[in-house]
Amino acid sequence: MNDKVQGILIHVSRLYHRYGIKSVTMDDVARHLCISKKTLYEHFEDKKDLVKQVLGTEHNAHCLKLDEIMQRHLNAIEELFEIYKSLKNMIQDYNPSMDYDIRKYYPDLYLKVSEVKRETMFRNTLNNMIKGKKEGLYRKDLNSEVICRMHLFRIENMIDNELFSAEELNSFTIFHELFVYHLYGIMSNKGRAFFEKNFDKFRETLNYSVS
Repeated sequence: MNDKVQGILIHVSRLYHRYGIKSVTMDDVARHLCISKKTLYEHFEDKKDLVKQVLGTEHNAHCLKLDEIMQRHLNAIEELFEIYKSLKNMIQDYNPSMDYDIRKYYPDLYLKVSEVKRETMFRNTLNNMIKGKKEGLYRKDLNSEVICRMHLFRIENMIDNELFSAEELNSFTIFHELFVYHLYGIMSNKGRAFFEKNFDKFRETLNYSVS
């Protein structure tokens, strides 16, 4: 992918997150980029192809961020906090209308994207669980695959469920509580001791105080 196409995808991603996909036409994209529609269609077959490539670029960027975290040689708890911070940044840009538009107007693409996201999240959560067990920071009695599937199920159902408003999801309050719930459920005594000893380092990320 050349730099020009990459630049277009990044710009369009911002438009989609701000306005949703349905309301942003190819004419809008060309106008915002100050290029002709002919030039736009030289790089993308149609709007569906553009949407597909935007979503692919976003996912690749997320995977690169995760890879960077994994290469920092952190322990499992530190790694989990870094993943949490990365997710927090993603949620702040979350626009429910974007997911709604993909699901309604591009159902086949929605299913593929959801499957890829699910596999990536499950793999990274499972790897973190395995690492934490080896380090003695997570409880060894846990069924890693079951816990990871449960964690993934909670995340997906919070987004798709009407129990939580878009405002609550965007505020990150719900994901914060889920993260804390998951963390305290999997830490061993050694993990809790490490967490409490280093709490000042994690305080800003959690943004809450313990009584």
